[in-house]
Amino acid sequence: MELTDLTLRQIADKLAAKEISARELTDAYLARIEQDNGRLNAYVTVDADGARAAADAADARIAAGDATPLTGAPIAHKDLFCTQGLRTTCCSNILKEYIPPYDATVTRKLKEAGAVILGKSNMDEFAMGSSNETSCFGAARNPWDTERTPGGSSGGSAAAVSGALAAAATGTDTGGSIRQPSALTNLTGLKATYGRISRFGMIAFASSLDQAGPMARSAEDAAILLQAMAGHDPADSTSINAPVPDYSAALTGDVKGLKIGIPAEYFGEGLEAETRAAVEQAQAVYKQLGAELVPVSLPNTDYAIPTYYILAPAECSANLSRYDGVKYGHRCEDPQDLTDLYSRTRAEGFGAEVKRRIMLGTYALSSGYYDAYYRKAQKARRLISNEFAEAFKQCDVMLTPTSPSTAFKFGEKINDPVQMYLTDIFTINVNLAGLPGMSLPCGFDSQGLPIGMQLIGKALDEATLLNTAHAYQQATDWHTKRPG
Repeated sequence: MELTDLTLRQIADKLAAKEISARELTDAYLARIEQDNGRLNAYVTVDADGARAAADAADARIAAGDATPLTGAPIAHKDLFCTQGLRTTCCSNILKEYIPPYDATVTRKLKEAGAVILGKSNMDEFAMGSSNETSCFGAARNPWDTERTPGGSSGGSAAAVSGALAAAATGTDTGGSIRQPSALTNLTGLKATYGRISRFGMIAFASSLDQAGPMARSAEDAAILLQAMAGHDPADSTSINAPVPDYSAALTGDVKGLKIGIPAEYFGEGLEAETRAAVEQAQAVYKQLGAELVPVSLPNTDYAIPTYYILAPAECSANLSRYDGVKYGHRCEDPQDLTDLYSRTRAEGFGAEVKRRIMLGTYALSSGYYDAYYRKAQKARRLISNEFAEAFKQCDVMLTPTSPSTAFKFGEKINDPVQMYLTDIFTINVNLAGLPGMSLPCGFDSQGLPIGMQLIGKALDEATLLNTAHAYQQATDWHTKRPG
């Protein structure tokens, strides 16, 4: 096994046993990045010097007996987590040369745990997209088929981990942007409960929906990464002040008696037959492990897309108003007056999808339309949230497909926004309800492309989700498969 194929758990064990050094491991990843990033476009910024310095510090920490499970682990950060002194762009021309003067809380916590940051991963511009095609740096590519998308918006993180250019990565999920790319690249990705992980220093798209999470090769690795990322942060007013359990200790692999809800609405029209078959086979595995399958209903599922595409653009139109060419970021040349400065800076700096969503959101919030659109969408969101609460009275977790299809080809949906938006139809409701959700591998289609299934949990119950995923991964080997 190559060094770049090791899981986080294997890395920690080998570093502790002095079988490898953090510097040796980091150099192996940097060599792999130099070899393959031109093909995959997973990274938009590589910090080789910083990574080697962090690796040397990790080796010293291990020698001193002060290591955590992440000390010396080479990871990638999605390029919307602020990194002090290291370019953070959101893959937008308006922030293309922005260098933050501070670290995001997630960045700081992972540094404190001893992780080695290799660089910043590609993403859809301001996390708006489902294919990574809106990035100003060009799309990241799927290691399983470079003519296909790795998903979005965390497509670069997915390509980096799946393509062995990072041992794990951070992602963010506003409507499925951790889970959908994880499904399309054979990874295990978890979106935490809203508020479980601090959003401080995480450049905002839609503030009531954005949430960070780990993208890794297994549930065990996701648990290790989540442990370091989670926790209350006084700097974030939306951060939940609740104890963080020991996620690794929760991985017993025992799901006997666990009630797994199967919502009928997620298995209807639009779901590819091979994806349905793989997810149904996963249900059979859980039955063999002693879990109980329980039919549940979420009848408002069809309202997810229209509700999300009122609320998220409304919030993005407010959040992105700060990019005006005055304080930081891109500024147009020779503005005639303040209005010209604002309009030309934004016209030059924002891409087409970001402009589309700003316009949609501004319209929904405008006088005369607020009640008809935004207020009604908020009511629908409450219905969706209440519906989950009722369904969870009958089950402990829910199991659904993650994406209606496997990875699609570049250009296939980019010119049809509605078709692109529908790729997140199974993930968006989880964000609207603020619940934790994760995707894990459960098979391949006839073209050899990965299929993912989604687990949805109760608020703040990531431990049960991770153990449910771990039990499945102990019984199957889909998550161990790597691209050719």
